[in-house]
Amino acid sequence: MKMSAAEEYGLRCLLQVAQHKGPEPIGIAEIAEAEGLSPEYAAKLLRLLRKGELVNSTRGAKGGYHLARPAHEISVWSAILVLDGPLIEDSHCKVHTGRLPACVHSTACSLRGLLTYISINLENVLKNLTLADLFQSEDAVRAQLEAAPEGEDQGAGGEP
Repeated sequence: MKMSAAEEYGLRCLLQVAQHKGPEPIGIAEIAEAEGLSPEYAAKLLRLLRKGELVNSTRGAKGGYHLARPAHEISVWSAILVLDGPLIEDSHCKVHTGRLPACVHSTACSLRGLLTYISINLENVLKNLTLADLFQSEDAVRAQLEAAPEGEDQGAGGEP
């Protein structure tokens, strides 16, 4: 399983917005420069985040972006869904059928069981990890995730 470029860079742009200090919104050029992206690509990602109601935009010379709600109320999962959809689609098995119109393992498929387990657990972790949690260092985030018992909230916030 891989994180798409849209997911990774979209999350990075969202974190730039979340960590921006000051009363003025942060502009596309500043976000793009901070992340090493073209302004066009940053604008595309921010457009998705705006449509997903994670950021608000302000037009004009002093325009830019700010979070639609506090960082502790925005889960990583909500950003992933807005940027590129679920990591494993419900239709996964219908798409990967080989040369036949339907998968030969349509019943009692152990791989489907594995993919479902991974998907559910990954979704739970990402739902309970917020942008505010990602303000920490890499080691602190890892420690937070490792310390959380299975099935319990991993983050300070989270959303349903």
